[in-house]
Amino acid sequence: MEEVTKILPAIALRGTTILPDMIVHFDISRKKSIKAVEEAMLDDQKIFLITQKDPDTEVPGLLDVYKIGTIATIKQVVRMPKDVLRILVEGECRAELLSFAEDPDYLQADVVVFEKDPVEPVSENAKEAMLRNLKELFAVYCQQSQKISKELAGQILENDRIEKLVDQIAINLPVGYEQRQQLLDAVELPERYDTLNVMLANEIQIQEIRMELQGKIKERIDKNQKEYILREQLRVIREELGEDNVQSEIANYKKELEKLKASREVKDKIADEIHRLENSGNNPSEAGVIRGYIETLLGLPWDKASRDNQDLAKAREVLEEDHYGLSKVKERILEFLAVRTLTKKGESPILCLVGPPGTGKTSIARSVARALNKKYVRICLGGVHDEAEIRGHRRTYIGAMPGRIAQGLHQAKVKNPLMLLDEIDKVSSDYKGDTSSALLEVLDSEQNNRFSDHYVEIPIDLSEVLFIATANDIQGIPKPLLDRMEVIEISSYTENEKFHIGQEHLIPKQIKANGLKEEQLSISDEALGRIISGYTREAGVRSLERQIGRICRKSARKLLEEKEVSVDVTAENLEEFLGKEKYEFQPVNEKSEIGIVRGLAWTAVGGDTLQIEVNVMPGKGEFLLTGQLGDVMKESAQAGISYIRSVAEQYQIEKEFFSKNDIHIHIPEGAVPKDGPSAGITMATAMLSAITNVPVKADVAMTGEITLRGRVLPIGGLKEKLLAAKKAGVHTVLVPDKNEPDVRELDLEITEGLTIHLVETMEQVLTYALDRQ
Repeated sequence: MEEVTKILPAIALRGTTILPDMIVHFDISRKKSIKAVEEAMLDDQKIFLITQKDPDTEVPGLLDVYKIGTIATIKQVVRMPKDVLRILVEGECRAELLSFAEDPDYLQADVVVFEKDPVEPVSENAKEAMLRNLKELFAVYCQQSQKISKELAGQILENDRIEKLVDQIAINLPVGYEQRQQLLDAVELPERYDTLNVMLANEIQIQEIRMELQGKIKERIDKNQKEYILREQLRVIREELGEDNVQSEIANYKKELEKLKASREVKDKIADEIHRLENSGNNPSEAGVIRGYIETLLGLPWDKASRDNQDLAKAREVLEEDHYGLSKVKERILEFLAVRTLTKKGESPILCLVGPPGTGKTSIARSVARALNKKYVRICLGGVHDEAEIRGHRRTYIGAMPGRIAQGLHQAKVKNPLMLLDEIDKVSSDYKGDTSSALLEVLDSEQNNRFSDHYVEIPIDLSEVLFIATANDIQGIPKPLLDRMEVIEISSYTENEKFHIGQEHLIPKQIKANGLKEEQLSISDEALGRIISGYTREAGVRSLERQIGRICRKSARKLLEEKEVSVDVTAENLEEFLGKEKYEFQPVNEKSEIGIVRGLAWTAVGGDTLQIEVNVMPGKGEFLLTGQLGDVMKESAQAGISYIRSVAEQYQIEKEFFSKNDIHIHIPEGAVPKDGPSAGITMATAMLSAITNVPVKADVAMTGEITLRGRVLPIGGLKEKLLAAKKAGVHTVLVPDKNEPDVRELDLEITEGLTIHLVETMEQVLTYALDRQ
């Protein structure tokens, strides 16, 4: 490439770059620049245009400008006001700045001029490829960008020379002066082509991203506009229907807040939420959450309490009227009422009623609420496994709501209701939390005055709530939770209690429920007794109520179909209504037998008797146990046989007996699983009877755990077991000596007709049980 050196007047441009073949006008105001233009006009009108790196530099030096500039011809000069010149120039060729000459009046540049159309060392095929590629890229750019008109784009694309096409695109590409300077610096065609290609590709990518963003923004704006229009239409419709609006809601909330009996902390919180609702604007989802929260806080009884009944006589009358028996529960409630009356405060007790199903645990709670004039709220905890059911969900969750305790207070509308926690032994835990642990704070009288609900967020006072929990099995309640409650055990009903409950409560209730009148149905005492003994076997009275309901339904049908005036149910015609008897108690044997002993068992539906049978057969010393016995019961039998072998000499049993004979213990009703240690002395007595051939008295029944040394340990469920013995016609019962306190607590109704012997050792058991005559 041929190089020519020249000295030309120069102008340092600020914020613009002039390319060859570019015709443009710009304004100058610096004295040196004006002087340079004047010098150029006096000569050949050629001027060197170089761009400043920093537009703010007032007196640029060699280092303040780029190296490559453009030699241009001045086409026109126009003087403007305030000593400003507007000049029109046409770029001719590139030139490299070597130095500035020392002339104090204007810039004089020593430059090397580059040939305008040099012969490039590029093949024709390469130029054609470059030409096609650049045209395609520029066409895509023009299609996406609206900055270049279709006419101009068409003129540029008509160029068939790559050099001309590159320069024309560079001139018309709307980019900043720094990028244009990069094109100016690219003196060689391949370098200029590559630089332009990168610029076009970047611009195309920027345009694509910009169009994508614009599309998303437009879509969002359209959606917001649609929602806004629909919301405005809905607001107008509500106004027309008189259902308007948020402001009236807010006014109502403020009125309710003024009437609310609550602490300053609560009122301030509600006031803040009302203010948030006012500022929620056009955000219906947020407004809905705030509205629900405000209504929950306004609905809670912060300082609103009901007046308890303080009349002990009236409370006792209500309790006796609703329930027969359950004396322990009634006594505890009356004690609480007496203390409350004397102290005017007193902590509310936290009671846990434990007993079999159908014994009136849930209904006594409702009766207690009526007796104390308290609001009644029942919370069923059976199957609850999420801690949030007790403590509530945090408000950040969609569909959040307060826990069941807070909901119960909201439902009661007072802060001192009776709250029944039904089936507390059936709560469970999973990955969402431990429900029973959440109940610890609720049932702790030292902590529950500031119970924390996740949704409400303000501490709730539960200290005045009377909690009554119910459970079927005390083993299902965690120990820390059990420790916080006062346990009252409700045992099975006796037949006499069931008779009174049926006569005084269940028969009138079912007569009314089935649309009958009292004079239309009568059930004799004998018939009721047979229903209890022959058609039900349970600890409570649910099955008894179902059987009475069945009689009522059949009686209603008789009254309508057979046009009878009244129906009398007696022991003789009971089978017409209920069919044959389902249950019968196995009576005592008529005579004493060898190897057969009657044991006493506790079941979930009351007591029962078990006849244990033992056979001794010639064999190899095997020990067989049948009748679907559990592990504990099998171990009791093993302890019994070990005891017998240890005292074999006392009862003249041969040493070789146990190796030459097999012993088989069987407990009838093999389909029914049996377990527990309380049949230990019964099995030991039956085995000793079979081994020694001494019969066991037929009217003796027994219960107790046996040790290897023959001691008798205490058992549970004594009341139910004695009831079963009495029903089977047993006259003598052997009970562990350690159960003496339980025997003393029993009513005369249960022990009447029974001779109860307290035993400490197996020797005593055998003395009472074996018939040695």
